[in-house]
Amino acid sequence: MKIKKEIIIGGVAVSLAATLWGLDGIVLTPRLRNLDIGFVVFMVHCIPFLVMNVFLFREYKHLKSFTTSDFITTSLVALFGGALGTLAIVKALFLMNFQSLTIVVLLQKMQPVFAIILAVVLLREKLQKNYLLWATIAILAGYFLTFGFALPNLSTGSNTVYAALYALLAAFSFGSSTVLSKKLLNRLSFTTATFYRYGFTVVFMGIFVAFTGKFSQIAIVTPANWLIFFIIGITTGSGAIFLFYFGLRKIKAMLATICELFFPMSAIVFDYIFNQSRLSWEQWIGAVAMIFAIVRLNMSE
Repeated sequence: MKIKKEIIIGGVAVSLAATLWGLDGIVLTPRLRNLDIGFVVFMVHCIPFLVMNVFLFREYKHLKSFTTSDFITTSLVALFGGALGTLAIVKALFLMNFQSLTIVVLLQKMQPVFAIILAVVLLREKLQKNYLLWATIAILAGYFLTFGFALPNLSTGSNTVYAALYALLAAFSFGSSTVLSKKLLNRLSFTTATFYRYGFTVVFMGIFVAFTGKFSQIAIVTPANWLIFFIIGITTGSGAIFLFYFGLRKIKAMLATICELFFPMSAIVFDYIFNQSRLSWEQWIGAVAMIFAIVRLNMSE
């Protein structure tokens, strides 16, 4: 009973984090379209990391006990989940001018495929019969939630094709990060893991922004941009990652990546609330089926 409770708590935490990411993609990140992509990714990691240093400065003591494997795993999590994955999905959003959720949702449709395979290979997690059934239903429901009974439309121009490729890169990156984070959390607390994920990402993105000469962007950041940076940094950024890592410690990486399907579901809901974009009856069927499948995954784990 206690184990099942832990799994439910972990699943809810990961699902809530994914919902916050949906809010970010629909409401917050579009307000930063006037800035360079690399600079945006750097700032949304740098600001929360500076805030963390005020409260979590004692986390630096853990560096003494870091093994070579810890440094490598943390670097890979920051590289894939923090730098490369975020750059790719923001680039995809910018290419689409935030006019369509197709590419954003494509990210979440493909991510479980990569994460499940990597979880089996790297973490040696076993695929259970019930898991395969409900995971398949959740992924298919997520597809219908987004596209209905039609194929994805990639005929809107070359930008859409490039955006799709960036979304696939992001899917691989975030899927890899989920599995690697699970490995990291076997040794570190979720607080420590979050602190160093952001710290290492700031280093990587700082080098990238300096190399591309985009630190000059700070001169054109508007007061509204600064407000969005801080909101993202504290809520949908570091706040969501804290929740995600808290939950990830309690559940398998394969279950976590299915719970992350709440991202596209919440994105569509927020799109309706803020942009008056309505769901079709096929999407409603997909939404209900996906929620049911995720609940069944938590119960059968």
